Amino acid sequence: MTAPKRPAASRPKPASKPAPKKAAPAAKAATKAPVKPVAKTAPKPVAKPVAKPSGKPVAKPAAKAPTAPAVKAAPEPKPVPEKIPPRSTLIPKLHKVLKANYKPVATDTSRPILDQVLVACCFENAPADVAEKAFARLVETYFDLNEIRVTTVAELAEILHDLPDPSRAALSLRRALQGVFESTYNYSLDHARKHSLAHGIKVLEGLRGVPPFVVQHVAATALGGHVVPLDKGALSALWLSGLITRQEYDTGKVPGIERTIAKKAGIEFSSLLHQFGIDVLTNLHGATVRKVALAVNPAAKDRFPKRGEPLPEPVPPPPTVKESHTGEEEHRPAGPQAAARPAGKTPQPPAGSGPKKTDGKGKSGPKPFVVKPLSIKPQTAPAPAPAPEPTPPPPEPAKKPVASAKPLAAKAAPKHTAPLSKRKPR
Repeated sequence: MTAPKRPAASRPKPASKPAPKKAAPAAKAATKAPVKPVAKTAPKPVAKPVAKPSGKPVAKPAAKAPTAPAVKAAPEPKPVPEKIPPRSTLIPKLHKVLKANYKPVATDTSRPILDQVLVACCFENAPADVAEKAFARLVETYFDLNEIRVTTVAELAEILHDLPDPSRAALSLRRALQGVFESTYNYSLDHARKHSLAHGIKVLEGLRGVPPFVVQHVAATALGGHVVPLDKGALSALWLSGLITRQEYDTGKVPGIERTIAKKAGIEFSSLLHQFGIDVLTNLHGATVRKVALAVNPAAKDRFPKRGEPLPEPVPPPPTVKESHTGEEEHRPAGPQAAARPAGKTPQPPAGSGPKKTDGKGKSGPKPFVVKPLSIKPQTAPAPAPAPEPTPPPPEPAKKPVASAKPLAAKAAPKHTAPLSKRKPR
């Protein structure tokens, strides 16, 4: 059975929802969530067509967008300078250890200074006996020093074949002779002894191309100065023992080394150091080299390279204009054609040989020697004088009339003809 339908008036009406109350404007603003502002991007520039007189539109180039500034690289840290070792205590210790392992070699100081220079050129990085034999063979082979001066480096190196570096020794020999010849036009350096030690060293340094070892060796032996000669072997020995820095090893200069050795022991120490340096160059990993180096400075074990590797080569500073030379100079004969001088110049005199001068402070010093070019004009022959007009000879004086002389008598006939004329012919 179906339920009876109720009339429409009797049906209950659905409950109406209450209308929401309107909030105040201030309350609405508080209830809203904050909105982040959106950055407005600038519109990309668009090329605008520009009409040319011809009527064809041409597009302008678009403006470049601003680039970000370049980031600067961080500066490189400066190298920390190497600390100078205490040489005042290490070098006397080295001298004592060298005397226990080597014997000093006496040097002949009675030779002329020029001979000392030539021997020192052979003595660099070479044993003393080998250098003496090479120099004696050189003197016996050539007629005089002038012949050695005009000989090429290759020919001289053949004579000095037993030296460690024959080409370097030959080049030093030829340059020394050429410098002496250009300065004095003879082969003598005895004038270097006439003045002070500083004057003699200045004369030797004036020889272009002579190694510093040669100047130091001659100053210590022939001039009697307190100098320690340092060649490549001696510098390598000092660096291996930890007595000099890498910068001093590269430049070849050890300032203040003479102050650590007494003057009377200077020549002996130089000879012992020279022998130790030769062993460092020829037998680096030998027992003697390691024994001496570690006895002087135990920290030197860190400077020994691996077995079979040599010591690092020194890196000298770039040469100046005066010191630089071309490779062709080493193989051409020395002479005026090898070291040409400007026209009107004469060979330079030895340093300090000119007259003295005094400045306003009362200090005297060598006056610079200035050579002026000759300015003699050639003499022209004088113009012939006009011939004088011939003058008439003076009239001869009238001769006086001679008185009439008596007529000459006939010659008297000889006496023997008178009797003969009276004889009748037969």
